[in-house]
Amino acid sequence: MSATLIWILVALVAIGLYLSWTAGRLDRLHARIDAARAALDAQLLRRASVTQELATSGVLDPAASIVLYEAAHAARQAEEEQREVAESELSQALRAVFAEPPQVEGVREAPGGEAAAHELAESVRRVPMARRFHNDAVGAARRLREHRKVRWFHLAGHAPFPMAFEMDDEPPAALVDRAV
Repeated sequence: MSATLIWILVALVAIGLYLSWTAGRLDRLHARIDAARAALDAQLLRRASVTQELATSGVLDPAASIVLYEAAHAARQAEEEQREVAESELSQALRAVFAEPPQVEGVREAPGGEAAAHELAESVRRVPMARRFHNDAVGAARRLREHRKVRWFHLAGHAPFPMAFEMDDEPPAALVDRAV
């Protein structure tokens, strides 16, 4: 009788340790999502800021300046629900303005344009990487949260279900090709 009780206790302790380990893993994934989201937000803000600086610098023609400034301003001011759309529109505006290498060369030839173009190229190159890191962390957390053991034992606690950040983040080819 006592041997059976010991084996039951050992099994319960092993199950408890496994569930505790799984909950800890899920908690670490949620922390990784938070860190990746902060990095993504920083890169998106940097891209919008650099775009606004370039748009107000007088280096671009007036029409391109207005298009870029309005798209960057909308991206910076967007509410969380509209953020993906606003950031996608900024990407589209950047691709429209910097569709051809001559536009990029015109910016680079202006006083201070080389540094501005380089900073913009760096920021548009980093946004897709930051978004990919965020969405990879979200995918890992979602896969773990779909397991029955996580749902049955409520191992996720009250953490919200992680959502991927979906946007058009393709950089202008003429700008990125030159930055490498």
